[in-house]
Amino acid sequence: MSQSKLRIAVKRLAQAIPTLFGVIVVTFILTRALPGDPAAYFAGPAADAKSIQQIRVALGLDKPLPVQFMLYMRDLATGNLGDSISTGQPVVSDIASRLPASLELTLTALVLALGIAIPLGVLAATRPGTWIDHLCRAFVTAGVSLPVFFTGLALVYVFYYQFGVAPAPLGRLDFAHFPPPAVTGFFVIDALADGDPETAWAAFTQILLPAITLALFTLAPLARMTRGAMLQVLSADFIRTARAAGLARQKVLFAYAFRNALLPVITTLGMVFSFMLGANVLVEKVFAWPGIGSYAVEALVVSDYAAVQGFVLAMAILFVAVNLLIDISYTLIDPRVGFDD
Repeated sequence: MSQSKLRIAVKRLAQAIPTLFGVIVVTFILTRALPGDPAAYFAGPAADAKSIQQIRVALGLDKPLPVQFMLYMRDLATGNLGDSISTGQPVVSDIASRLPASLELTLTALVLALGIAIPLGVLAATRPGTWIDHLCRAFVTAGVSLPVFFTGLALVYVFYYQFGVAPAPLGRLDFAHFPPPAVTGFFVIDALADGDPETAWAAFTQILLPAITLALFTLAPLARMTRGAMLQVLSADFIRTARAAGLARQKVLFAYAFRNALLPVITTLGMVFSFMLGANVLVEKVFAWPGIGSYAVEALVVSDYAAVQGFVLAMAILFVAVNLLIDISYTLIDPRVGFDD
């Protein structure tokens, strides 16, 4: 990375600090407004008022909100996100164990969505008004209209219950296989790295249906943006000049038109990735996927403050990192695109 790009990255990180602090403050306040008493949940249904109060003191919930926030910021500065009352484990450990599952699902779905949406959008733009264009529009409309949980349940019903070609939707691996040694946290990659293609195939078949469910939800905006960007670029003057100069159709289409159309597609990709992190919650519940989304839902049910705050902070950091990566990738695709100093 050049020095200018390094300065850009540092500048973007500095601009993200106020955003992250605002996320921390809002999350802290909202979690305290959740219904339910975590001390009562932790104490159990048979506990009396005195026991619940003792637990509330032990958790620091008896202190005023400003004091609780200062203590939370102090712990956050040392990398301590607190302990989850629902799992009994440090929140950092819970997130570290569950985040790779969500990222593996999200990235697999993103690859599937890009592999379908971009070629479909390009074909629709180069053949406007044809059956391919109408197919793209129908595909986009279906992807936007169908709720992600309905798509997941429909796929399970068809491919697992009816045809029996998909494994049971019970997590990342079936009962006949053990998780591979953790390297990346992605079961398919870790199993291949361990020289265990059987476990890698089992992990791949488990992730296929949830990834397709999530991909169908996200390919709609990608295909629509690809088609619109390609149509706009193909009508530009420099494309007509390139065609008049006698350049090959494939060179004009991919070297000139597609490269310029990628910029708005990449912008959409950043927003789509954020949508996927939110849709992960429903997909993980449908397929019993042990990711961070299901962890957050379970924490919300019992008003597990530390777990909810840790989840939101992890998602905020991930969102900032993705947008930083997208900002920097602009210069790799089109060197004319710069940044304001």
